[in-house]
Amino acid sequence: MTRDSERQRQFSRRAAVLAGGKALLFAALGGRLYYLQSVQAERYVTLAEDNRINLRMIAPPRGRILDRRGRLLASNLQDYRVLLVAEQTSDVEFTLASLNQIVPISETDLRRVLKETRQKRKFVPVTVAENLSWEDVAHVEVNAVDLPGISVEEGMSREYPQGDPLVHVVGYVAPVAERDVKDDPLLDLPGFRVGKAGVERTYDKVLRGTGGRSEVEVNAIGRVIRELDRKEGKPGADLTLALDLDLQHYATERLGDQVGAVVLMDVHSGEVLALVSTPAYDPGAFSRGLAPEEWRALIQNPHSPLTNKAVSGQYAPGSTFKPVVALAALERGTVKPRDGVTCYGRLRLGGNTFHCWRRGGHGTVDLRRALAVSCDVYFYEIARRTGIDPISEMANRLGLGVPLSIDLPAERRGLMPTRAWKASALKKPWSKGETVICGIGQGYVLSTPLQLAVMTARIANGVWAVEPRLARRPALPPGRNAGEFLGFQPLNINPEHLEVVREGMNAVVNSRIGTAQGAAIRKPGMRMAGKTGTSQVRRITRAERSKRVKRNEELPWELRDHALFVAYAPIEAPRYAIAVIVEHGGGGSKVAAPIARDILIAAQEIEHRHPLPLSAWQWDEEADRAARFVTGLSHADAV
Repeated sequence: MTRDSERQRQFSRRAAVLAGGKALLFAALGGRLYYLQSVQAERYVTLAEDNRINLRMIAPPRGRILDRRGRLLASNLQDYRVLLVAEQTSDVEFTLASLNQIVPISETDLRRVLKETRQKRKFVPVTVAENLSWEDVAHVEVNAVDLPGISVEEGMSREYPQGDPLVHVVGYVAPVAERDVKDDPLLDLPGFRVGKAGVERTYDKVLRGTGGRSEVEVNAIGRVIRELDRKEGKPGADLTLALDLDLQHYATERLGDQVGAVVLMDVHSGEVLALVSTPAYDPGAFSRGLAPEEWRALIQNPHSPLTNKAVSGQYAPGSTFKPVVALAALERGTVKPRDGVTCYGRLRLGGNTFHCWRRGGHGTVDLRRALAVSCDVYFYEIARRTGIDPISEMANRLGLGVPLSIDLPAERRGLMPTRAWKASALKKPWSKGETVICGIGQGYVLSTPLQLAVMTARIANGVWAVEPRLARRPALPPGRNAGEFLGFQPLNINPEHLEVVREGMNAVVNSRIGTAQGAAIRKPGMRMAGKTGTSQVRRITRAERSKRVKRNEELPWELRDHALFVAYAPIEAPRYAIAVIVEHGGGGSKVAAPIARDILIAAQEIEHRHPLPLSAWQWDEEADRAARFVTGLSHADAV
């Protein structure tokens, strides 16, 4: 065999192996093509369709918030926002820099967007800017080709047409925070907002609604071509409050520039008709996003505008606490209504001297007169006889020192001290001197304006332990008792004892010796009964007492006394209870009582002109069904 023949044979074998390999390769390729095009055809058609069609969740409109007459307190406005989907751009920072040339992006927003794109899944849209003008929207759309991953979406922003006077009641919405529980896919939507304060927070799930779905066709770069299908979600339910907008505005106006709180409520249904805390702030700022300097201004304000003083402010109640001490002593049997105590202007106990507000004293006074003139020595003495534990127990029955579970967040429970409390909290035994000073609502005793209003409502009601509520109560069927129908607990206080205290509160305002006689309501059928209170924020030393003590208005603002007043009206058929506190305002009779008087007059005049609709005294089946939608929820369910 020649060398050429051998070489030819080797070449032929190699060609045959190569041809066989190619044949196998084409066979495998053909088989794969057959498998993909025939066997898996339906699957890949579906996948291709999914790449072409996107499913998007639609945020439902948030429910409106209305006052008891149907006037808007919170609603929604259409707006536009810019979104970024990180997986649709190769360079997030470059895209944001390009967008910044069209729509200015603050450094704070830039850091937030970069943080969110790192934390969230790449396909989840992130809000870059909100509340765009139509001109901004047009500029973004024109430059969309150069902005991969950027899109414009239509949405809704929260509007509060009544502004500051309602903020502590209505609250505000803000973007979902990391700490918020992610139990709802709506919370992942860009720009979605949840309630952060007020009833917006308490009833957030009721107001939120359920999301809808949109099927849209997109091109290769993710641009929406058209909407193929749309299924609307369920809008959030409207929430009707017991609040009366006219009374809320008037109470806010009446407080003016003073720092304080007002709570006005129905003594039978517990509905809160006005709840004011001053100063306030703009709720819309939180919805659109606060600038760092705005936030610092709020938290550094010495008047604490972010605090709802009506439910979170804790103050020594001063002499407004004296009706509680009187009822505790009467129920305990340590004093009778006509028993006299002689006031010489001071009470000595051990090595301590406790002074009456009137230097020369009030002479001999019984319970009714002691309430009318607010004699400190009388209440020092009956508190000493009664003891702190029975006083605290009575205070709890009247709504002081206990949570009231009003449908607002951040409610504080105040403090009604007992022997056991001091031993546990301070590791010290209780002293008689502490009981004496608690007898005039000072010392360890703390209460909120809401609690003082509830205390007054229960005294005026006399039968039921009325509970406060902002959401509308269901209507009362004919022949039903309000307290029983609404599920209130019996007050279980001797009616005769309550009547004695009410007579004393009547004398406070309507007798010549009463401390609030200058604030009396003179209009027939509208008279009020009440109790003044002046709460010290500092201790007056013996050296100061030996000299002429400066008048309250001569002291620095933060050292002046708090002014308090509680009242109910009309006396003949109580309907309204009110509590007013003016921080560092001075005397309750001069400052707080006139405010309460004017608000009670306004409430009664409004009732006479326009009877409050859907009240607990009118049976309306349709309104009842609507009210029960909200009031049927427990506080825990709502939160």
